Amino acid sequence: MAEAPLLDIEEEVRSLQLDSADCASEINGVINPEDARPEEVEKVDEMEKDSDDKVTVSSQEVQAELPKVKDKEVPAPEDVEAVVEMEQYNKKRHLNVVFIGHVDAGKSTTGGQILFLSGQVDDRTIQKYEKEAKDKSRESWYMAYIMDTNEEERVKGKTVEVGRAHFETETTRFTILDAPGHKSYVPNMISGASQADIGVLVISARKGEFETGYERGGQTREHVQLAKTLGVSKLLVVVNKMDEPTVNWSKERYDEIESKMIPFLKSSGYNVKKDVQFLPISGLMGTNMKTRLDKAVCPWWNGPCLFEALDSIEVPPRDPNGPLRMPIIDKFKDMGTVVMGKVESGSVTEGDTLLVMPNKTQVKVLAVFCDENKVRRAGPGENVRVKLSGIDDEDILSGFVLSSVARPIFAVTEFDAQLQILELLDNAIFTAGYKAVLHVHSVVEECEIVQLLQQIDPKTRKPMKKKVLFVKNGAIVLCRIQVNNLICVEKFSDFPQLGRFTLRTEGKTVAVGKVTELPSGSNF
Repeated sequence: MAEAPLLDIEEEVRSLQLDSADCASEINGVINPEDARPEEVEKVDEMEKDSDDKVTVSSQEVQAELPKVKDKEVPAPEDVEAVVEMEQYNKKRHLNVVFIGHVDAGKSTTGGQILFLSGQVDDRTIQKYEKEAKDKSRESWYMAYIMDTNEEERVKGKTVEVGRAHFETETTRFTILDAPGHKSYVPNMISGASQADIGVLVISARKGEFETGYERGGQTREHVQLAKTLGVSKLLVVVNKMDEPTVNWSKERYDEIESKMIPFLKSSGYNVKKDVQFLPISGLMGTNMKTRLDKAVCPWWNGPCLFEALDSIEVPPRDPNGPLRMPIIDKFKDMGTVVMGKVESGSVTEGDTLLVMPNKTQVKVLAVFCDENKVRRAGPGENVRVKLSGIDDEDILSGFVLSSVARPIFAVTEFDAQLQILELLDNAIFTAGYKAVLHVHSVVEECEIVQLLQQIDPKTRKPMKKKVLFVKNGAIVLCRIQVNNLICVEKFSDFPQLGRFTLRTEGKTVAVGKVTELPSGSNF
């Protein structure tokens, strides 16, 4: 019985090869593989439908047979992989979602509930977590245990590292980045948000909790400002804990939170009409997450549920044919050197020769992995692990960038930038000689302001004529920044993801900015 599907799969692979070869020869003799992809995917879809009619075996059995096809070394096992790759990676777009917000707003619980509802976690695991949480007298934390995997996080109930997980909806593959809300771990939150395409700002509706998160010094404010700077252009504001007895799905409370948040989101640079969406949920109960709210629970809400809202978000497309830029966030040894990061521009393909900047080391790509799957090629927006030859893992630091040889990334020790001063410590003045910690993509480096060039009028956005010696809170200023070691950056106008940064001192974000000018001749 198992032989039939096996043969069918082989036939499909061969016919797919022939079809794609025909397709390529038909269109002007030569074809860009990028252009051919949607048609090939449609063909794969059609074949799937045909094979469903022919083969009576369940799809699970066919999947179980796939690895065996590889084991038996049928001709061109790579093409079986290519089919799997095409099916999985071209049908659905991929987005990184970062969960941000004040400590205890329910970010990890909401993330855990999403994974449970999308079938990534089974009932037995949930029961185990429920028992663990009960033993620690923390009954309501069990959903957070899905995201908070280490013991320190579970004992304190605080996320420390950026948790990662994957789930899928009808049209999109998502990677969840669960960022820490506690102020001690903001640098970790920055590394999470710098990889994200969209943000989910979780706010607690419970009396007192929203207020502490929102007031000066609360993490809700700082996280929103950081998210905007780090390139999180779309925001879903999720009002959580609506089922709480003090709230009980109250429209008044929801409206109060919305009316307080809108002016603040506007001042942080968000276009509230286009880029922000509010919705009420209960992360612990899973209400209004996968399915819409029951009118019996909440008669006034007519909007979408969380999954629908995530699915409908539009993000700007990136160029898969541009020069490769992949900031390295981590590295490890696994039968060779493996680096992890998000492809911000271009594509990384098995067999490519690339540069690790700023060291200018030439490397060869041995393998590319998306999530857990080996793929031949990964495009912009994908979180990947890349196995390299030609470099030792000790020679790579977080903040290095994998880039194309033809157009390598700029490596500089100083650059000009436009800064927005948010809140200086103890009303300090910002002047030449000011020292801070610079966070740009995955780089963390000490820096010094060497010169203030021009102050910009916040109303007209034009430079002021008078010479500037110092500025205070709220000012916008053009300045020159210097770092001790070479760092990889790009102009904001060329690659926004690699040209935005934040300045922090003593654990507080004091300014956000974008790179405007780089010294000439700095990329080779």
